[in-house]
Amino acid sequence: MSTSITAEGITLGYRGAPVIEGLHLELPPGKVTAIVGPNACGKSTLLRGLARLHPISAGRVRINGKDASSLSRRELARTIGVLPQTSIAPDGVRVAELVGRGRFPHQGWFGRHTSQDDRVVLRSLEATGVADLAERRLDELSGGQRQRVWIAMVLAQETDAVLLDEPTTYLDVTHQLELLDLLDDLNAQRGTTVVMVLHELNHAARYADHMVVMSGGRIAGQGAPADVLTAESVRSAFGLDAEVVPDPVTGGPLVVPRGRTRLGVTAGI
Repeated sequence: MSTSITAEGITLGYRGAPVIEGLHLELPPGKVTAIVGPNACGKSTLLRGLARLHPISAGRVRINGKDASSLSRRELARTIGVLPQTSIAPDGVRVAELVGRGRFPHQGWFGRHTSQDDRVVLRSLEATGVADLAERRLDELSGGQRQRVWIAMVLAQETDAVLLDEPTTYLDVTHQLELLDLLDDLNAQRGTTVVMVLHELNHAARYADHMVVMSGGRIAGQGAPADVLTAESVRSAFGLDAEVVPDPVTGGPLVVPRGRTRLGVTAGI
């Protein structure tokens, strides 16, 4: 069953100062949604609120129709896999051990590890290209390798929805595309609801079925990328002067920033 996630008039903030107020959002189940917007617009705060990693001061989040606050942590972890922007692991933890922690929601009260858990962990390591690092310590790896290990842990949860905050951080362009292809396959083959915060507009346009554009803590637009991503919306939300042209690979929208110096206009410095 595809997971539905709905925000009903939610308000979130820090130290009493709201970042998002009275926001309504219904994410399409079984689809890939990309949340985009300029820095400090509330993207990560929204994702953390949906994942119950950040307290909601008003409104509610519903998951499959249930109030998320009524779900136990184990129930929530069986439904939603989450990759926050910053993840912290115990000192000295090895890769396979960390990925194995993604199996916790499926284990009994005594935390018994089974052969099925081993198979899922190996499959997750292989899917993210880090199986050869299984016995390495996490703190010995590069930033890009660590990011792929964290994603493997999320995959090992085998949830019907995954929420990822800037999952392509630290990855080179090849591994960025491999990861996005992996999430696309997960959605296509298992109907997993994928929600991700992305900075790269063209990645979002290429891989998302549904796009949410945020600006100033509110939703500036949402819908299919071709409907939402226009020269006007890019200028309004990002303050970026750009052309939006057909992507030669997919036919979807492709954002081409105008810039200045290469057009013969040099800014005064």
